[in-house]
Amino acid sequence: MTTTSRRPRRSDTPPPRTGSGEADVLRGFLDYLRTSMAAKVDGAPEPQVRTAGVPSGTNLLGLLNHLTFVERALFLGDQVTDWQGTFRAAPTDSVADVVARYREAVERADDVLDRCADLGAPVPRPRRGRPAPSVRWALTHMIEETGRHAGHADILRELIDGATGR
Repeated sequence: MTTTSRRPRRSDTPPPRTGSGEADVLRGFLDYLRTSMAAKVDGAPEPQVRTAGVPSGTNLLGLLNHLTFVERALFLGDQVTDWQGTFRAAPTDSVADVVARYREAVERADDVLDRCADLGAPVPRPRRGRPAPSVRWALTHMIEETGRHAGHADILRELIDGATGR
């Protein structure tokens, strides 16, 4: 008799049904990806969560740390001088610390986006020296960036403990 082991599986959540307006669709998909990304990292075991899963050095905790910096740069105007460095969480950061920082950055970014009625207007961020992109471009870029790294996170999490699902 063959025995198969059960792998942990989160429930698979389908893409969101959003309102019909462009802003509702963009924000709905971004929120969906943000939630999925945080769920991939939340509860992942140490030290595997920060151990490189591929030769490039990419690790699960680093991906979420990076997305925190992207959210803050794009919507809050934070300056980032070392983008490669954002792919590494500090050794003293726990999984809970990085997840909480990400969720806080998302909440602050959403506060900015809640005040943006015109998708064609620039993101209202306090950044000197560079014009801000349109809200539409920023939302689309954040969907692309988060979706790309959520795909990486899917694979890394499965390699760590077999967990799959969105």
